[in-house]
Amino acid sequence: MNKSLFRKKSLKKILDNASLESHSNGMAKILNVRDLVSMGIAAVIGAGIFSTIGAAAYDGGPGVIFLFIITAVTCGFTALCYAEFASRVPVSGSAYTYSYVTFGEIIAWIIGWALILEYAIGNIVVAISWSSYFDNILQGVGIVLPRWMITDAATAQKVYEQTLSAGKSVENLAWTTAPLLGDTRFIINIPAFVIVVLVTILAYIGIQESKRSANAMVALKLIVLFVVFAVGIFFIDTDNWTPFLPNGFGGVLKGVSAVFFAYIGFDAISTTAEECANPQRDLPKGMIYSLIICTLIYIVTALVITGMVNYSEFQGVADPLAYVFDKIGQPRVGYFISISAVVAATSVLLVFQIGQPRIWMSMSRDGLLPKAFSKIHPRYSTPSFSTIITGILVAIPALFMDASLVTDLTSIGTLFAFVLVCGGVLILPKEENQSSKSFRIPYINSGFIIPVLWIVFVYFSRQRISEAFSHFGNEQHQEYLFLIFLALSLWVTVYSFLKKWSLIPVMGILCCTYLMIEIPINSWFVFFGWMTAGLIIYFSYGYRKSKIIA
Repeated sequence: MNKSLFRKKSLKKILDNASLESHSNGMAKILNVRDLVSMGIAAVIGAGIFSTIGAAAYDGGPGVIFLFIITAVTCGFTALCYAEFASRVPVSGSAYTYSYVTFGEIIAWIIGWALILEYAIGNIVVAISWSSYFDNILQGVGIVLPRWMITDAATAQKVYEQTLSAGKSVENLAWTTAPLLGDTRFIINIPAFVIVVLVTILAYIGIQESKRSANAMVALKLIVLFVVFAVGIFFIDTDNWTPFLPNGFGGVLKGVSAVFFAYIGFDAISTTAEECANPQRDLPKGMIYSLIICTLIYIVTALVITGMVNYSEFQGVADPLAYVFDKIGQPRVGYFISISAVVAATSVLLVFQIGQPRIWMSMSRDGLLPKAFSKIHPRYSTPSFSTIITGILVAIPALFMDASLVTDLTSIGTLFAFVLVCGGVLILPKEENQSSKSFRIPYINSGFIIPVLWIVFVYFSRQRISEAFSHFGNEQHQEYLFLIFLALSLWVTVYSFLKKWSLIPVMGILCCTYLMIEIPINSWFVFFGWMTAGLIIYFSYGYRKSKIIA
């Protein structure tokens, strides 16, 4: 049974099957480097820069830029690994397909299931954020929707209880005004549902239309951010940058989940491999260029807004970019930014709604999901059934789900996929054609570098390690995660020395794993529950229907 669980697909077989599917299904090969960079920016510059950057700045102060740099470097290591995989295995499926080549079927299924957290469930958060900004725009022009139509029940109840305890009026709140169905208050997020439906229709119609829409939205976002920089720089008070690390480096790390969520999406580019004109050349460039551009934008934005307004004022601020301009008496600029936030969130929704169906399409081709998931529309050349199911999976929960429940969960799923992609590069089969022009990660021997870095890490973490061991058994679960990371990093260090592994993938594994352990333990319990559900589906269907013979 072990052999069948870890059965692998050869690179040649994957490429041959993808070629046959491409010719028979006719997916349009129209994407170039510019389109891929635009899609990367569309996916990354979204809800993160317009919302979560405020929470991260409150915890870390101006020093939050270090977290953006750390996260960017981590994603950079991963992006290079994705780039080599995307160049060597230029088919749809992203980390799922890459894991099938290197680790085998059971790991590939786990990754495919985890990617649902990144794309489909992550889009629920984006849709809810979109709804909030859209409501602000409507209010700006005098249109006020009933409060019970733009939120979820859990959030509405929380706001009601906080307002009541503060002794303020609760007359117009969602919890108070919501219609009753029996004893249950009917509270749903209509705008979030509608935008998911509209974006799903666009993704269904075709990659050409999606590409044009994404390019237009990216252009508008970049213009808006340029306005933020150009206007905001004249209102910077350098005193707001002191202290630069008000809560120490620990405060900076509190924003790990929020900041990493802001980077989620650059890997979605790899799901469009079969629609690229020259995937071996263009996919690596698209991922790396978009990541560099987005990192520079995040760093400059963080410095500007923390210079305009003291970091302590960002507590509970959902729209930090608009907020800082309201604070300096420029409400028109703030309103313009709110409009751009809606566009930004729409572009993220679009890219993720394009990515998820193509992963399901690849899983269906392998027999792990029903054939309907790999069906290509004869007119629009898109995975039609998968796109519809993705839309349903996002739209319905967006009606009633609390966004805070899934942000951390999405980050864990994504980091988990990143770890396996980096690890997969280390065991990727050598190419038979050594003259191939596929992208290669520069080889740097990690044999001595990783051990030195591990010793340095242990030295600076010595107090945390000592406390964890001295209070073992009474520690919080978060410290157990830290000790697990310490053991795992030691194992990787030893093998790096013995096997002389390539440095970049090893750094990607260690950095992503460390970011994972900083995410609250409650999200880990939900993650394991999600993985358990996925394994049940695999053993009840995918294991028996797989087209791969052990």
